[in-house]
Amino acid sequence: MLIVISSLANYKIMIRRTFISKSIAAGTGLMFSRSWLPASHIAAPHQFKLKYAPHFGMFKNHAGDDIFAELRFMREAGFTALEDNGLMKRSLEIQERLGALLGELKMEMGVFVIDGGDNWKTSLTTGKSEFVNTFVQACEQAVEVAAKVNARWMTVVPGFYDRSLPLGIQTSNVIEALRRGAEVLEPHNLVMVLEPLSDTPELFLRTAHQTYMICTAVDSPACKILYDVYHMQRNEGHLIPNIDLCWDHIAYFQVGDNPGRKEPTSGEINYRNIFKHVYNKGYQGIVGMEHGNALPGKEGELALIEAYKASDDF
Repeated sequence: MLIVISSLANYKIMIRRTFISKSIAAGTGLMFSRSWLPASHIAAPHQFKLKYAPHFGMFKNHAGDDIFAELRFMREAGFTALEDNGLMKRSLEIQERLGALLGELKMEMGVFVIDGGDNWKTSLTTGKSEFVNTFVQACEQAVEVAAKVNARWMTVVPGFYDRSLPLGIQTSNVIEALRRGAEVLEPHNLVMVLEPLSDTPELFLRTAHQTYMICTAVDSPACKILYDVYHMQRNEGHLIPNIDLCWDHIAYFQVGDNPGRKEPTSGEINYRNIFKHVYNKGYQGIVGMEHGNALPGKEGELALIEAYKASDDF
């Protein structure tokens, strides 16, 4: 059995996992027998309805430590986008090579993190000029990086609460800082996507509706919501209704099942319904695969791919 199915899992999930189990045996010998060939030599990669974006390391057992070989493997598996949170820390040469290969493979670049140091603890809630200036400088650097890989979206986390200030003052400080960042990004048609998180209660940005309010106040097309379904399941639940409520400001999705933060079908979230819902609403953006692999080794990597095929089958 691939993954232990919780007592709350329904019959459809059991069927999907059975399908995945059978697919691994067939897929290992057939689907990826040519995984080292360039994408131009691959016959008909799987056609997903949505643009799912893996990250580096997700397929290291097949591709090794060469990120460019791994990117080719992703494309062979049918994925048409990439996420790379640490892109700003990569060398100029690597950034340029990634941009060229993404273009060759006809893949899109998803989010990378606007890296201004320790983003969680360097908090915009304080209103301190040193934090705001660091953030604005990071936005300026992000413009240069985005141009190298043809990226449009960049993740922003405002940081921790400042317990010495009232919540309204902290919110005002965050809005003002984000407006300054938007002034840098908007002329380049770039978008910072604000991500509410569940990693620790100390993080200021926690819910989709809170993020919606901040985006409305910033009032710029360069400031939108990154709706990570995993974090929002943990922090607020009621996923599809909240997606609908915040739809006008959602520019990007990330996913991971709960509990465990692994691929769809490994936990309690019905991703097939969620993917169908956002697809039917006309979403044409990227869905970042912001999670780990439920199973180890090559078998786990193939199971992950089959889980996305099953969840995308609507």
